[in-house]
Amino acid sequence: MLTVLGSIAVAVMMGAYWLEPRSKWFVLLFAAGSAATSIYSGLVAAYPITVIEAIWTVVALQRFIKRSTRETAQGAPSRPSA
Repeated sequence: MLTVLGSIAVAVMMGAYWLEPRSKWFVLLFAAGSAATSIYSGLVAAYPITVIEAIWTVVALQRFIKRSTRETAQGAPSRPSA
């Protein structure tokens, strides 16, 4: 079960990183995936990875806040018409 958690966490991180340019919400999802990976690595006693993923979580949260602030200042991005 623990391996499934780790696999899902890393898959979420990878997918969110790939989709980041599309929306600020993928940056937040990346932060959540990093946090989950940090928790997983702590549970399996891979402490260097735990620290690195915790740092990635903080960095991603800062990027989310910065991007949210910038988008709010510029106004909501326009959606393409279908």
